[in-house]
Amino acid sequence: MTRASDARPLIAHVVFRFDVGGLENGVVNLINHMPRDAYRHAVISLTDITDFRKRIVRDDVVFIALEKRPGHALAIYPRLFRLFRKLRPAVVHSRNLAALEVAIPAWAAGVPVRVHGEHGRDVGDLDGSSKKYQWLRRFYRPFVTHYIALSRDLEHYLISRVGVPSGRVAQIYNGVDARRFRPVRPRQAIAGCPFVDPACWLIGTVGRMQTVKDQTTLVRAFIRVLEAFPDLKSRLRLVMIGDGPLLGDARILLEQASVAELAWLPGQRDDIPEILRGLDCFVLPSLAEGVSNTILEAMASGLPVIATDVGGNSELLEVGRSGELVSAADVEAMAQQIAAYAMDPQRARAAGVAGRAAVERLFSLEAMSENYQGLYDRLLGLRVGKAGVEALV
Repeated sequence: MTRASDARPLIAHVVFRFDVGGLENGVVNLINHMPRDAYRHAVISLTDITDFRKRIVRDDVVFIALEKRPGHALAIYPRLFRLFRKLRPAVVHSRNLAALEVAIPAWAAGVPVRVHGEHGRDVGDLDGSSKKYQWLRRFYRPFVTHYIALSRDLEHYLISRVGVPSGRVAQIYNGVDARRFRPVRPRQAIAGCPFVDPACWLIGTVGRMQTVKDQTTLVRAFIRVLEAFPDLKSRLRLVMIGDGPLLGDARILLEQASVAELAWLPGQRDDIPEILRGLDCFVLPSLAEGVSNTILEAMASGLPVIATDVGGNSELLEVGRSGELVSAADVEAMAQQIAAYAMDPQRARAAGVAGRAAVERLFSLEAMSENYQGLYDRLLGLRVGKAGVEALV
């Protein structure tokens, strides 16, 4: 669809790589659920775009992969400048530090509004204390019109450590599709999973198996539960969905403990809603998070959640009601919470019910979409004044 025939303003969403992940899933949800007549959308990846793009159901979205080599994007600044001049987006919305640098060519190309979203901690800066990353964000700060923080924790970081004025930061939670992710009772069988006995109690996690997600701590906690509570060995089972560097490490730990047959690690899967409906409890062992999509999906699926007390996790879970929090990398504490739920299924089910209710009340996709659209509208209105959005298109 050409600009001449379409007066809707264009939002250019810029990410480092468009592949399976929480950040990218947020982009998918936003595009799919924002009213079609509000904005056009383009997804620009600094590196590549995978089949993950198929999750976007709209047929009017442009996908552009720049195939950037490792290192700073300075070498492709001219290309980005030309691209922004050609597309003439009303808004360029970058996400996380790896894509923040596009704010400069967007500014140079005359893009009226440059929005930057902070979705989670950097792998090399789990507590936000890195002076280097703070300095980098300060360097690009003059070129960013407005910031979006997915959690209050990240909002505080931008204001207190990066020095962004509070009036230039909006805090917007992720939303979750409560129709796609929904509870069933009794739990349903997971396709391909060997644990079909209804007497089994399945704990599980979903996510890229990378260092920051720390799935090996969950493996160690699972092994610890079986050691400390041998009666659970007949029914406690572990399901880990995802691919990445830690997958091999997790399998080795299970084999060394002689419990590999009690765990199922199939790698990456695309049927996450169905998998969650086949679990009894969800565990997120991450070392850092922004606002976890997988926690929200698990809550929407009616699962009790055990998560590490990092990032915005404490903003999603009501401890003692919808889930439990433990310190990051604390194997013993995680093992104790897993055992507590496994030995009291009624309490676990009650936590799942509370989590589902919280999603319906606070974390709907409709609320997220409205908040983003409202921010875009406001920023464009402030930028063009009485001329209106039409002046930008």
